[in-house]
Amino acid sequence: MSDSLPRRNKYPLRFRLVFTPFGCVVFAATLIGLIRSLINRNAYEIVITSAVLLLMLILGVIGFWKSKKLKLMEPGWKTPSPMTALSNEATIISGLSGAVPLFFRLHFFVKGLFSPGGDKNNCRVTVETSIPHGDTTANLPLDFPISGILQGDGFCVLCDIFGFFSFFCGEPQGKTVNVRSAPCYGKKTQISAVTGAEDQRNKPSADIERYYMREYTPGDRFRDINWKSSDKIDTLITRISTDNQEKVSRIEIYFRNFGSANSSMEALWLLDRAKARLSYFLRNLMEQNSSFIFDVRAAQGSWEIQDMEALDSFLDELAGLSFLPAQNEAPLYTAAGHANTGEMYVFSTACDTVLPGFILACNPRPVTLFLVQPADKKSAPAEQKTQIETLTSDDFLQRGCSVSFKRFRRNVKWLNAHAGRVEMFYAEIKS
Repeated sequence: MSDSLPRRNKYPLRFRLVFTPFGCVVFAATLIGLIRSLINRNAYEIVITSAVLLLMLILGVIGFWKSKKLKLMEPGWKTPSPMTALSNEATIISGLSGAVPLFFRLHFFVKGLFSPGGDKNNCRVTVETSIPHGDTTANLPLDFPISGILQGDGFCVLCDIFGFFSFFCGEPQGKTVNVRSAPCYGKKTQISAVTGAEDQRNKPSADIERYYMREYTPGDRFRDINWKSSDKIDTLITRISTDNQEKVSRIEIYFRNFGSANSSMEALWLLDRAKARLSYFLRNLMEQNSSFIFDVRAAQGSWEIQDMEALDSFLDELAGLSFLPAQNEAPLYTAAGHANTGEMYVFSTACDTVLPGFILACNPRPVTLFLVQPADKKSAPAEQKTQIETLTSDDFLQRGCSVSFKRFRRNVKWLNAHAGRVEMFYAEIKS
């Protein structure tokens, strides 16, 4: 999900100076060289430094004049929908109209803050692409290694090919984008309809006749014909059912995103992999049986997912769910006024220190636990050591995200938790 934000001028100083850092160094060095050459009366050095300053002056005047012409340009950036971590899908840049002078190029930047896992400790993001002469669209390599929320500004600058000047042009566009977890794969979970709660839903009386009537076909019983409705439309209509209730299987899911509010990258990586497992679980079951209704409960609230549209909306919200302090919690869901006695599914991480108590409180209900653990090679089964998912600091740096190496400390301990059925997954970080 992405929303346009009001224009936020976060970078006024650089564009008012118009010099790039490299341009400032060249200009200062050339000016000092010219002064020194005049003092020493070195004609050769005077010619060289004067030529460089003249070139910079010409480029500066042309760039300033042309940037005024491009002031009305409205470049936009459209991220993939949905945006997924490690997808390598390009962000489309459009609206790059206007002629660019020789020795100049348009560059498009996205700068802002990225919140890994929705955490309050943000990473600065800077991604840039150069637009070839004559092109009105371009691709921007905007990608992230982990789920979270991006708050960024996209804007265009006019740069000379020597890197001396950078002129702001066009109207910037701000967006907030939810980045979903990179997908995970594994064996598909099979659920029988009887494992969930049966929800008896009464249909409105106005809908009963419309839903349970259909055109007569050979073989229908003569006594089921609705003569009154048939007379109105001059077609035989058959009454196929008088039952006004339907049974729906409800699947109860707990996503336990409990942990430290000031989380390390290791904890956020475990949370990201738990999100990926939940996403895979929901999509898999929705494809298996479209009549399933999922009641998902997390630390921030609860959701009822009935169809693919509701699922997509939930997955966007899931991307930004961060850790909340651990708390004791008991299963609270009831269906149609009666306690749910069906199987429940719990997704959690090793950061959830009160998870064993929660599972105990669920007794005697059957519980399936999906638990993401740190990659403790001594504790992990031998057959799963090769399935460890890894996150490194280079994964951030290669994608334009600046992150402190201190955040890559390993401080999550192995969690012992037992349930009726437990599926373990392993993740690790490397600085």
